[in-house]
Amino acid sequence: MILRHVALTCSSENNADGFFKNLLGLEKSEPKTLPIFLSKAIFNVDSELLMINYQSEYVHFEIFITAQSMNRHRQIEHVCLEVDDLQDFLNKCRDLDVEISQIPKGDRTLTFIRDYDGNLFEIKHKPPKE
Repeated sequence: MILRHVALTCSSENNADGFFKNLLGLEKSEPKTLPIFLSKAIFNVDSELLMINYQSEYVHFEIFITAQSMNRHRQIEHVCLEVDDLQDFLNKCRDLDVEISQIPKGDRTLTFIRDYDGNLFEIKHKPPKE
């Protein structure tokens, strides 16, 4: 099984670019418009949706631009990303004003960030090669 993409919503193209392009360093595709009949049939959204793909060789996010409000409270859905250097990544998050939460769990710390629209990401440090 292969995970082909993760679809999320953002409130603006600027927010999506700031997070997926500037922080994660992903390639941005030309925006496309999902017509109303597909938006309605797939997502029960009664309007066109702007869709932008951000991807690399190993990661692909399909971002839908919508003014739909997102519930940041009690959010369980999240995407887990593994980074080569956790401290460098967190420094970049701070530089770009990305919200960081670090939660102690026994002898380790869980790290989560939120994009500019509240989407939740768990961040793990890539283990060293043996």
